Formats: sequence, C-alpha cells, structure tokens
Amino acid sequence: MIESGPAASGEAIFRLDGKVAIVTGASSGLGERFARVLSAAGARVVLVARRLERLEGLAAELDGSVPVACDLGRSEDLELPVQAAIRSHGRVDILVNNAGIERSRPALEETEEVFREVLGVNLVAPFVLAAAVARDMRSRDAPGSIINIASILGIVGVGRPPQASYTASKGGLINLTRELSAQWARYGIRVNAIAPGFFASEMTDQLFSDESGYRWVARHTASNRHGHGHELDGALLFLASEAASSYVTGAVLPVDGGWTSM
Repeated sequence: MIESGPAASGEAIFRLDGKVAIVTGASSGLGERFARVLSAAGARVVLVARRLERLEGLAAELDGSVPVACDLGRSEDLELPVQAAIRSHGRVDILVNNAGIERSRPALEETEEVFREVLGVNLVAPFVLAAAVARDMRSRDAPGSIINIASILGIVGVGRPPQASYTASKGGLINLTRELSAQWARYGIRVNAIAPGFFASEMTDQLFSDESGYRWVARHTASNRHGHGHELDGALLFLASEAASSYVTGAVLPVDGGWTSM
C-alpha cells in the first residue's frame, strides 16, 4: 500500500513562503534569475556576489532580500553569506551554489595557479557553504535543500572551448553532490544538482558573440538551439520545494536540450 499525504495544488506545491534562500553569483545572469524566481515563489533571498552595487539594485526589487558582497575565491569571505542569512532571517532553508568562473584556454597553456583558482570558486566554495548551511539545518533539526549548479561539461567532455579547470570543477561538484546527499539524507537535507547546457549569460558572452556560436550549439544539441533562462525555472523550484521533491536527493538534472543524449 502506498502511503500518501494531503494533496497540494499544482501552484502551491512550488511555493516557498517563509523560506530563506542563499543564491551565490546573484549579481547577473542565471544567478540573478534564480534569485528572482525564488523570491517570486515567496522566499526571502540572501543575494551573494562581488558587485555590491548590482546586488543592492536587485535587493531593492525583491522583498526581504539581503545583499552580501563577498569574493568566494577568498577563504576569509566564505562564512559571510550564512552569517548574513542567520543574522537577518534566523536560518537557511535553501542554498543555491551558482557562482562560478571559467578560464577558457588549452590545457597545455593552463597554469597550476589558474587551475587552483577555478577549483577554489567552483568546487571548494560550494563545499564550504554547503557544510555551513547543513550545520545550521542540523542545529535546528530542520530539513533543507542544497542545489549545486553544475554543467553538462561536468558530465561529458567537449574539448572546444578548451576548459580543463572548469570541467574538472563541475565534474567534482557533481560527485560532491552525490556524496553529500548520501551523508545528509538521514537528516532531511537534500543535495541535488542542475546541469545546464548552453545558455546565454555573462559567462557565455564570448561563445555567443556571433552567429557561429549559436550554430555550433544548435548543431550539437538535439533541440537544435541554445537554452533560455526561463527554462531553468521549473528545475530550480522543483528541487527547492520540500513539497515537490522531498524524496529526491543525489540527483543530477541535465537541462540541456538533449546535448547529453546525443
């Protein structure tokens, strides 16, 4: 016999009223959109990035949001987002590890210093933030959701553009997601990842600087096009909502138009 709880309406199941979320890399691109989507669903969002002016502009538009300027490549800054969330709202319910950097160059030209820099922001910082958030959740014996924004480049190799450090960091983030989910599921802390394909953003400005980039992405994607920001909204809300995905953890959800299916 299948146990069942009370049914929720289609809209209510994705509501996040009263929840507190942290979004890193929130000053532009996908991170800004993630913050807007979570806020529209009722969450109070702690906005994290280096550019304070942009964060303050976004915070003025989102009720209950808090801007936190920090550099996730600096160890001394990594405690600031969770501290700000607890100081402002008393807890953290959702963490979206979105901030990332890339250095596109052939592996034989990539220095150890650059490789370490990319892994620091893309892999070490998400681990430190996830652990800090999990400690808060455990101290309150409360469930929560950690969502790591990985990439299809953490699942498959491409070679062009050449990004050894970026792909290594995203592959590591995917397996970190699985390991943390296995460790923390017993506490009701869900850890999942979204692996976007190619979306127009600050990070992909160079790729989409002319029509050849669009054609290259289309040629390698089953859907024959690049992704649009709104096409990540559903995946984000699904994984953020306890009502929608309480039994989902350790999952890696590609949102890539079929890139990884080809």
